[in-house]
Amino acid sequence: MPYDDVIDRGGPIPAAGAANLIPEDAAREIIKGVMNDSAALSLFKHRRMSRQQTRLPVVSALPTAYFVTGDTGLKQTTDVNWTSKYLDAEELAVIVPIPEKVLDDVDYDLWAEIRPMVEEAMAIALDDAIFFGVNKPSIWPQDIKAACYAVGNSVAANASTKDIAEDINMAMGLVEADGYVVNGHWARPQLKQKLRGLRDSQNQPIFNTPLAGLQTTEARPELYNERIVFSTSGFSNFQDNTAAAPTGGITLITGDWNQGLIGIRQDLTWKKLDQAALFDGGGRLVYNLPQQDMVAMRVVARYAWQVPNPINRMNPIEGGSTGRYPFATLRQGA
Repeated sequence: MPYDDVIDRGGPIPAAGAANLIPEDAAREIIKGVMNDSAALSLFKHRRMSRQQTRLPVVSALPTAYFVTGDTGLKQTTDVNWTSKYLDAEELAVIVPIPEKVLDDVDYDLWAEIRPMVEEAMAIALDDAIFFGVNKPSIWPQDIKAACYAVGNSVAANASTKDIAEDINMAMGLVEADGYVVNGHWARPQLKQKLRGLRDSQNQPIFNTPLAGLQTTEARPELYNERIVFSTSGFSNFQDNTAAAPTGGITLITGDWNQGLIGIRQDLTWKKLDQAALFDGGGRLVYNLPQQDMVAMRVVARYAWQVPNPINRMNPIEGGSTGRYPFATLRQGA
């Protein structure tokens, strides 16, 4: 006569056991990473656009004043000139197709889950184009990384972590030498570790010491008393060893963010498609939504970007290896 019979959970389903009767407990929230807003939209000024293109008059020559010699000396003349730069709105878009059967079977509001992920993807795409030239529209100006390197506004970080404050100071100095005032920074999250590691002569952390100009609050982190935005954009570009950053990717961008301008022709718009056909770049049909019982969400925005870079007294040259530019980069090796 058995004395060890028991109703247990049994082996893995579909093996016999009570496990077949126990409902699966699935978390009602899908775990997601931190959804990034656009660092570029956070740091640059914005301008609403009513057309595809907006012309920006930019001062290209400054007036000069002269002392007059003697009582009857002749007064000299001067002029002021302007040039034009343009905000050209380009479309940023993506389509998310989903079979209707998947939507019916998934026990979540799938569109509500997808929406913040797509918003993050759009923000990352905008930042990558402006900061690093990734898929940048050809009509836009040179990306910040390449432009900084072209004019010599790029500092190679020292190997020692203790030198990071001086590295940042040197990058800020390049912007100031070009006649601009640093009012903010963009940085990768890895920079936090180096800043936390800084110590004073008493081995006390410097980063959270307001008197040192390196401080942070929950609402607004600051570096040298100026706002710093930490961003995860551009990671595919971090180990870029091209001519634009020969010793590695960019750790920090510092500069006068009032000198950059993002044009917004169209905010993020969402449109549900169910009667469309989707094709690849070669014109081949990929999905026929009504025939394949699918729906798709089309997301579109239109942005422009420009750096007017007007002439100033500190550096009247634009372009070339000694030209002025309102940003500088700190580049970090592998």
